[in-house]
Amino acid sequence: MEINFFEATEDLYKVDKSEATSIWHGLNQIRFFEEASIKAYKKGLIGGSVHPYIGQEAVAVGICRNLNNTDYMTTTYRGRGHALAKGADPFKLFAEMFGRKSGYCKGKGGPMHIASKELGMLGANGIVAGGIPIAVGGALTAKRKGEGKVAVTFFGDGATNQGVFHESLNLAAVLQLPIIFVCENNLYSEMTPISDSLLNKDLAERGIAYHIHSVVVDGNDPLAVDAVAKEAIERARSGNGPTFIEAKTYRLLGHMFGDSETYRTKEEVQEWWAKEPLKIFKEQCLQYEWLSERELEEVAEEAKEEINASYEQAVLDEEPSLEEVYTDVY
Repeated sequence: MEINFFEATEDLYKVDKSEATSIWHGLNQIRFFEEASIKAYKKGLIGGSVHPYIGQEAVAVGICRNLNNTDYMTTTYRGRGHALAKGADPFKLFAEMFGRKSGYCKGKGGPMHIASKELGMLGANGIVAGGIPIAVGGALTAKRKGEGKVAVTFFGDGATNQGVFHESLNLAAVLQLPIIFVCENNLYSEMTPISDSLLNKDLAERGIAYHIHSVVVDGNDPLAVDAVAKEAIERARSGNGPTFIEAKTYRLLGHMFGDSETYRTKEEVQEWWAKEPLKIFKEQCLQYEWLSERELEEVAEEAKEEINASYEQAVLDEEPSLEEVYTDVY
């Protein structure tokens, strides 16, 4: 078994206007949401920490546009992007982050622990690799019940050094579960270069080690991610077991807001800003004439207005009552 390195061909770029509009809107929606979240954090509207997803939007959009609402998903503390890409209401996401009554978890989860039964979100997780075994449990449930659902779990490169990651991959492979492991390799395990903690150049080798079909893809190209996601989800739904996707991408901001970023150079960050997902997809839209410059601006403005309206609505939303402390406790 060998790693599959996905290479884009011209066929990949045969996209119609509707698809291009949907992807461009999704990328902008996540970008504006994350920028608004940082603004809210600076104003003291959010407790704890905010871990921005800016720079990795293509992974969430490319994967989630192929999922059904009923499919299971687990995410990380950067999970707002995944939630939005799977159809989350921006107002309810902001409300959750602001500790408001209308939030997905009635304001109890905050920015790092958002869950939603209606979205199939089994939880964003503040513990590195914590969501992986939960997704495997979702996949096992789907298989035993014959529901036709798949499970997707998003995690970072640092998670592949956790023991629970290896246990989860082994079990999923042995039981041939309908699950897609999505490793967003942004090169840093929090503030440590991933090259300082493991020798594998391609983390997909870790999927191969458990006899799981494994793919490496450009995580900044939403259409490339979309293509590998389609194949992986079809494999899972048809009973052919798990897939490991390594999406090579980059976190453009610090690990969390306020991070000094002394562990990487400004030159490196600038190099990645030159090939970030929104820039790449905009250039593709113009090159292949899917959308004009004016249409791109209109869609982006629509997404921005939607996020701003949701933000303002969430700020005004009620806080939960003190009695809510005793509800939904398991």
